[in-house]
Amino acid sequence: MNTLLWVEIGATVSSLGYLILLIRQNSWCWPLAIVSGLLSSYLFVETKLYAESILYGYYVMIACYGWWNWSRPKAPLKVSTWKGKFHGMAIAIGIVLSVALGTVFGTYTDADKPYLDATTTIFSFLASILEARKILSGWIYWIVINGVTVGLYFSKSLDIYAGLMVGYFVLSIVGYLNWKKALLD
Repeated sequence: MNTLLWVEIGATVSSLGYLILLIRQNSWCWPLAIVSGLLSSYLFVETKLYAESILYGYYVMIACYGWWNWSRPKAPLKVSTWKGKFHGMAIAIGIVLSVALGTVFGTYTDADKPYLDATTTIFSFLASILEARKILSGWIYWIVINGVTVGLYFSKSLDIYAGLMVGYFVLSIVGYLNWKKALLD
């Protein structure tokens, strides 16, 4: 097998472990997120999905933050919600930033699908912050993002990653339901 396939497999396995532990609100999800982020960032540079590569580099940073944020013994983090006005502002800013990043990648690089790549990246930044803060609606963002990303990855012949996103889509629904239950308990 070629190197990229091994990287894709390693990133997929660590990503699934991360998501399963995240759903269970286990802080050990974050070290797996670091591993998958590093492997994925490399993979996406090699396949010319530059915004995705930046996203996975960001995941490494947010994983460090999430690990710290979830591991503070004096102030355990609980699932909470955001008011609708915060989502409206976040979505509006996300759209503007997606167009801007898509324009940069479409104009100055050889990026493939720069606007779709930029949109999934920008909204993934937002969803990652929400999950690191244990905001329930972050799962809704992930459901949409993962659904769209399935098509993006299939279009780049990243079949394992596309399958991972199908799994993420389903697990995001499970995550939402589990965290909603935790919020109501």
